[in-house]
Amino acid sequence: MVKVFKSRFLLAFALPLIITASAACLVIVSLRWSAVENDILAVDRQQNLVRLIVSKLQIGIAHDQESATVWDDAVVKTREADHEWMEVNLGSWMNSYFQHDALVVIDSENQPIYHFIAGGDGLSLNKLRQAYQPQVARLRERLTSGDETGVTDQVLTIGESDLIILEGRPAVVSAKPIVSDTGDIEQEPGQEHIHVAFRFLDGSFTDVTAKEYQLDHLHFSWQPPEDGEYAAAELHSRNGNVIGYFLWTPFQPGRSVFYATLPSTGIAIVGVFVSLGVFSLVLQRRSVRLEASHAQLRHLAHHDPLTGLLNRVGFSDAAIAELDASNPDEPSSILFIDLDRFKEVNDTFGHPVGDELITAVAVRLRHALPGAVIGRIGGDEFTALLPGATGERAAGAAEQVIRDLSEPFELQGNRVKIGASVGVAVCDDATEFPEASRKADIALYHAKAAGRGRFAIFGKHMDDLLQGRRKMERELRAAIDKKVQIETVYQPVYAADTGALNGVEALARWRHPKQGVISPDVFVPLAEELGIISELGRIVLEQACEALGPYQDLTISINASPLELSSDAYPLHVLSTLAKFGVDPDRLEIEITESLQLEEKSQAAVAIATLRAAGVSFALDDFGAGYSSFGRLQNLHVDRIKIDKSFIDALSPGDSSAVVQAIISMARAKGLQTTAEGVETLEQKMVLQSLGCDALQGFLLSRPISRVELHAMLDRPRERECL
Repeated sequence: MVKVFKSRFLLAFALPLIITASAACLVIVSLRWSAVENDILAVDRQQNLVRLIVSKLQIGIAHDQESATVWDDAVVKTREADHEWMEVNLGSWMNSYFQHDALVVIDSENQPIYHFIAGGDGLSLNKLRQAYQPQVARLRERLTSGDETGVTDQVLTIGESDLIILEGRPAVVSAKPIVSDTGDIEQEPGQEHIHVAFRFLDGSFTDVTAKEYQLDHLHFSWQPPEDGEYAAAELHSRNGNVIGYFLWTPFQPGRSVFYATLPSTGIAIVGVFVSLGVFSLVLQRRSVRLEASHAQLRHLAHHDPLTGLLNRVGFSDAAIAELDASNPDEPSSILFIDLDRFKEVNDTFGHPVGDELITAVAVRLRHALPGAVIGRIGGDEFTALLPGATGERAAGAAEQVIRDLSEPFELQGNRVKIGASVGVAVCDDATEFPEASRKADIALYHAKAAGRGRFAIFGKHMDDLLQGRRKMERELRAAIDKKVQIETVYQPVYAADTGALNGVEALARWRHPKQGVISPDVFVPLAEELGIISELGRIVLEQACEALGPYQDLTISINASPLELSSDAYPLHVLSTLAKFGVDPDRLEIEITESLQLEEKSQAAVAIATLRAAGVSFALDDFGAGYSSFGRLQNLHVDRIKIDKSFIDALSPGDSSAVVQAIISMARAKGLQTTAEGVETLEQKMVLQSLGCDALQGFLLSRPISRVELHAMLDRPRERECL
């Protein structure tokens, strides 16, 4: 009996208990081993990610530098040691836009001619000099020997970068040569000026990186972690020395799984298979979360954080993959899209409104180009791949983009109107992608040269046209820099009631030695794109003041672009020029366009207020030609309205004069003067006189005339009256 009892006990209780316990032990041991291995793998991936982030930062700093160092103006201004220019373009701007902590410009003798240090970090030029000397020496040696290792279509110049200790803090130092973008400026190899940028790896960089990549408690340490609380990634300098460590609380999915499944292991005593099922389910859930985290990291590495569109790298990868998978008998099209007048919006309203505008543009592009691969490759530059679209389909898509982006945007209570230019090129397969991108870029230049708001499809002739445009850019820059070929002509303005000459409008003309007189519609937008519109405006103002200074009874009208008004130095330059030629400020009238958007504290608004306080008056040019309204005048402090020629062309004694009459009546109610532009017939003149318009100008009264012709007319009193 005792033996039977023992056998039953063994079969009914002891053996199942032993089997279950053994199985439970095996499960626990396996689970623990799996958790440890999973945690090791997760930490290894996080370490690789941190190393990749630091490497991309070094590459990114060098790329940021090239936006300002590969530039003719940078070569010229650093040679001239123009401190103010370097402060704006190579110092404070690099800090505010790219978060560089310190910057130094070094001349051909390795002497610093400019430096910028952000904040109160206790840095000095001597400390920076000690830090950058090895990189500058290596870069100078490579430049002298003509070494171009690493230069590609994306990397424009060679450079030297390293991880260093700067004033007790880890930092990236990057040295880049300042070179000509056109190749027109001769530079002796090894004698180039050098731009050095510093970016600390602790402080704000770790805060942003921890938030972006979900690395908990990320911080810099001089010593490796002493226990398992933190994971670590070594930072190596160029010579292989360890300069410090990035530490963070590692994400350990295995440990979470292990503790979460302990209750399930207890249930395994009742049923091993049930416990294993619960374990599998929990493990699967943890794996999904880990994969989701990795997917988010991959998304951030290939997408623009502002718009959610693909970035330059992501677009290139996606486009090549799409072309590889497409039918080789159906070529695709690449669109390069550049926003018109975006810089004016950004300068006038500030970067927050500019960012909101970029986001809204991305939304419209997704709507206009369904099924396309779309990317943002620059500040206001976008690109798209249209699979299987050539000819009419690509042209239709470009037209749709232009239509959609020309519609006004409502941003933070402001009505903003921009536009777009589009370049199109055909791409046969993935191997043709880089060349097709280059062609689309050339087509974009062609579209912009044709007047913006247009598209162009690449043709073989465009390479020559692009070279012609670049030649015109160089010739216009030279004409303005040397103050030659730019002439000012003068269109008289007459009082409507008496016919007496009471002022002239100064207009710029470019007298090219080979092409003759080039229209302002061609070279003025080009000057704005090149950033030399302020210099052009200075030439016109000085020539006008010199020509009309002695004629105290005449007003002088000049045009000012939004870019000029956004300059801090504009009011001072205007007032100093008036004083130089003895012209009273109340004789000057500055014409602004209705496209100028003004915030109360914007630089343009401050400039207008400063000049009006000094006696200068302002006129709203081409009123009604764009999107202005009577109510808009509440926000524009002007003294005169210039009625657009389109209204004058349709003018007759009948009902068509109602709009002009309304404009004149509204102006009188607000105490504003009115001038009618483009008066070409006696009928128009008579109607405007009857409506009470204050001043007239146009071909009926006088075409724009030269300085000699103007002086001849002013010196004969009878010719001062318009019959």
